[in-house]
Amino acid sequence: MAAFLLSRFLQSAILLVIVSIIGFTVLNLMPGGPLSQYALDPGMTQEDMARITEQLGLNRPLYVQYFDWAWGLLQGDWGNSFRDGRPVTAVIARHVPATLLLMGSSSVIAVALGTWIGIRGATHRYSGFDYMATVGAMIALSIPTFWFGLIGIYVFALRLDWLPAGNMYTIGDGSVLNYLHHLILPSVVLALVHIAIWSRFMRGATLDAISQEFVKTARAKGVSERRVVMKHVVGNALLPMITLAGVQIPSLLTGALVTETVFTWPGMGRLFLDSLGYSDYPVVMGLLMFSAMLTIVANLVADITVALVDPRIRLA
Repeated sequence: MAAFLLSRFLQSAILLVIVSIIGFTVLNLMPGGPLSQYALDPGMTQEDMARITEQLGLNRPLYVQYFDWAWGLLQGDWGNSFRDGRPVTAVIARHVPATLLLMGSSSVIAVALGTWIGIRGATHRYSGFDYMATVGAMIALSIPTFWFGLIGIYVFALRLDWLPAGNMYTIGDGSVLNYLHHLILPSVVLALVHIAIWSRFMRGATLDAISQEFVKTARAKGVSERRVVMKHVVGNALLPMITLAGVQIPSLLTGALVTETVFTWPGMGRLFLDSLGYSDYPVVMGLLMFSAMLTIVANLVADITVALVDPRIRLA
């Protein structure tokens, strides 16, 4: 285990360095740059621009800027926002809970419905339900998330007036029920694609488990079909799903970016787009690194969990 953790730590460190170099370079090669916001001020003079450039450290070579930023990151200093001067960690920390709430609720929905649909589709293969689930999954995977979001707003918020069209809560009402009311529509929209993915993978894993010899042996001993499925099939089919849960983190973050924009949800995805619009590079880089670290940790936890629940797997 120790050798595995050390190996994964070194791989993760190298991956984070590569991600940071690519992200930092691409951001600084983008047209406009952080000074474009100041250039829109008609009262801004060349002397003022030169002073701001020096204050932000943008007059130094790009590799010097990168190493200063990376050294600060290692010391826990993620820099300050170009937009308002606040520490990047404080800016990101303010938006993390909203994104985690949205991702967590959508994951619960996706895992619960996707697992049930996959198991039922496999145990009732080629039935009407199985065909409907397959068609539904293909539709969910083919249509962009923002389209589902807009349709959801039009139907459930504008036409039926059942759910709010956006935001995280109603101003002046901070009750739990109010938060849940606003959470329903964005979490379901974000979960749709992942329900399709989970159901397809779960169906395949269940079919693979059903064909194993131990299932045939259990049936030959007279064990009821329900007990065979719940005790022998589902338990083995869920093992590869643990790995899938870790792999789904980047997809959830990407989907959250779109969903938060459509529903004006105050999370990291919305912050990322706003920071790009203002060319707030320190915040954008902070979000990029935080997302990369979250993905790496999620995959590591998934690998360790699989090894702990399945004695056949050894980490090396």
